[in-house]
Amino acid sequence: LSISGEKSEEKEEKKEGYYCSERRYGSFRRAFRVPEGVDADKITADFEKGVLKIKLPKSPESKQEEKKIKIAAK
Repeated sequence: LSISGEKSEEKEEKKEGYYCSERRYGSFRRAFRVPEGVDADKITADFEKGVLKIKLPKSPESKQEEKKIKIAAK
């Protein structure tokens, strides 16, 4: 799963005898491995209020697998 984008921000401030203009630009890229058991056809993403939410639902086969692990207390 690769996520990439560009961010740009411009800021101007004007006062009597003073003017400031700032610009910030940059790109980013992140890559993640999708774990086994994820249904790749049902991955969704939403971007709202500056937050990126990515949902990776489990496939039906992976939901059925249960493992019991015995824990020995010492």
